[in-house]
Amino acid sequence: MSNTRTVVALAGAMSFAALSGAFAEDKTPEQMGADVFNKRCKTCHIVEDTATKSKKAGPNLIDVYGRTAGARELYTKFGKSIKAAGAAGLVWNTEELGAYLKDPRKYLRAKLDDKKAKSRMAYKLRKEKDRINVIAYLKSLNPPKEGGDAATTEDSTATN
Repeated sequence: MSNTRTVVALAGAMSFAALSGAFAEDKTPEQMGADVFNKRCKTCHIVEDTATKSKKAGPNLIDVYGRTAGARELYTKFGKSIKAAGAAGLVWNTEELGAYLKDPRKYLRAKLDDKKAKSRMAYKLRKEKDRINVIAYLKSLNPPKEGGDAATTEDSTATN
């Protein structure tokens, strides 16, 4: 009798897990990216359409997609390496953000060809799926710009 209860309980748990997975798959990449952002990025970053200075450790990411690296207005804590990358023409797009989020220090060292380059962002977003979804979320936050939507900026803006 107890084996029957165990089998029934296990089957119920598996059904619940399957349903939970089905609901998670119904989310868009932007929604899944928002979930990851809120769990992992929100501690240091905001995503607000505001003209006030952020009190967070990292810059406001509201319109980071398509923006020159290290060029956020009202944010003065950018490190030397990220400013140098921006001065060299780095514009955040899908490819560049993906590589940066995977390992910020390693990315900057390769990008700048400087083995002493550093990033103030120590956190690494290791899972590719999480990086893809966070980038989709950040891209969706670009406010419309004159002459079109900045979120439609082509990834060809990379400066490799």
